[in-house]
Amino acid sequence: MSALTLSPNIVGPDEFYAELLAAHDGLSKAESDALNARLILVLANQIGDRETLSQAIATARDAVPKS
Repeated sequence: MSALTLSPNIVGPDEFYAELLAAHDGLSKAESDALNARLILVLANQIGDRETLSQAIATARDAVPKS
């Protein structure tokens, strides 16, 4: 298993962020949440490797502040 890339690695990060925000324009909260869920599944399918996906889930979960 290779380590996750956690340092900036997106070509044109500002443009990507603007495109991501634009995709949510005009959507309700529920529609925006559904878009995010579909995007996650599309990207997970692109990655494909279950170990990498499990590591990504754990990394994201660990970053959520505990209440």
